[in-house]
Amino acid sequence: MEQNLYRAYVDILREELVPAMGCTEPIAVAYAAALVRQTLGALPERVDIRVSPNIIKNVKSVVVPHTGGLRGIAAAAAAGIAVGDPARELEVLSAVEEGQLPAIRACLENTPISVVPADGGLIFDIQITAAAEGHSAFVRIAGSHTNVIRVERDGEALLERDLAQSAGTDKTDHGLLTVEGIVEFADTVEIPDIKEVLDRQIRLNRAIAQEGLRGSWGAGIGKTLLSAYGDTVHNRAKAWAAAGSDARMSGCELPVVINSGSGNQGLTASLPVIAYGEELGVEPDALYRALAVSNLAAIHLKTGIGPLSAYCGATSAGCGAGAGVAYLHGGRAHEIAHTIVNAVAINSGMICDGAKASCAAKIASAVEAGLLGWQMQRSGRQFYGGDGIVVKGVENTIRNVGRLARDGMAETDREIISMMVEGC
Repeated sequence: MEQNLYRAYVDILREELVPAMGCTEPIAVAYAAALVRQTLGALPERVDIRVSPNIIKNVKSVVVPHTGGLRGIAAAAAAGIAVGDPARELEVLSAVEEGQLPAIRACLENTPISVVPADGGLIFDIQITAAAEGHSAFVRIAGSHTNVIRVERDGEALLERDLAQSAGTDKTDHGLLTVEGIVEFADTVEIPDIKEVLDRQIRLNRAIAQEGLRGSWGAGIGKTLLSAYGDTVHNRAKAWAAAGSDARMSGCELPVVINSGSGNQGLTASLPVIAYGEELGVEPDALYRALAVSNLAAIHLKTGIGPLSAYCGATSAGCGAGAGVAYLHGGRAHEIAHTIVNAVAINSGMICDGAKASCAAKIASAVEAGLLGWQMQRSGRQFYGGDGIVVKGVENTIRNVGRLARDGMAETDREIISMMVEGC
């Protein structure tokens, strides 16, 4: 593999597979709030928050970790203001202790916090203004969860970045990903280049899945799958991923390693492959290579969709999981391409209606689609160009997924948000 391309694939894994505690949208709000208090230098007397509708969608129903069960944008902001550590970014609340919970509730109860939709049409936009003692501070995060594009104090810009430029400044070009390139990379990668990041993913995502099966979290989708359908590896692959989401959506204070900005996608892309790797008794290096396939395939599919959409991101991660399992069983570019296309054809209609308990069930469905796509390929069966959004060539089909999610479902996204707001 050409060296510059090889390094890009390594960098993409390192940039995307990072730890986060809690659902990433409320955590991004908490991060912005912690940063605005740090900039202000005092506990705010008033806080005004403007967020894009997709942020509202993904924050309203999920429990913010380390808050004693609080939900919503104001709660996430209060936690960030009262006890957050902005240096930790997506783990901004990870060091919060039990004795600090009263400070969060006091901030929420005593500080006027307004939340309104942001203007400007951005899919991902968080703007927080805080004021105290005659001073003000402003922080804006846009484009992705930690992309801080403006910081002000008393109207003076302390940090200012152009959104279009900043979006491509810190991250490697995902347009370099192809299914063929992903498989070549997995076959040839020097394991030390990916071991640390994937060891962390295995350890953290396995731990939250175990907690999801052990505790009483969410709707208990992982537990339901195991009790209803047994302990086969096929079912275990779905149950582990779902159980991790059961815990995470309900405020579990264990971190996960995310994929494409999403903890649920990180769980979906990794845990089924880990389950099959354990069942097969593969050597660690073989599991690392398969996880490289699953994670990069999930990132490749998600790139054209964008950070937030009406298209459920777990669908892309489920395709990645199917690709990783196919790789473990000896599949290479041809087999993995057909696995992905089959999975896309099966499950691409699933909508995203916000982060919540039912995400665990959607994850199980996405993993099932990925595994069915793989089993179809093993049996010599496949969907062909002309079957719905499937066209000839896996890269062309992946481009259609991005077009469907980004352009075709834009109005669907608006209707979903409208329904959710009306239901409040």
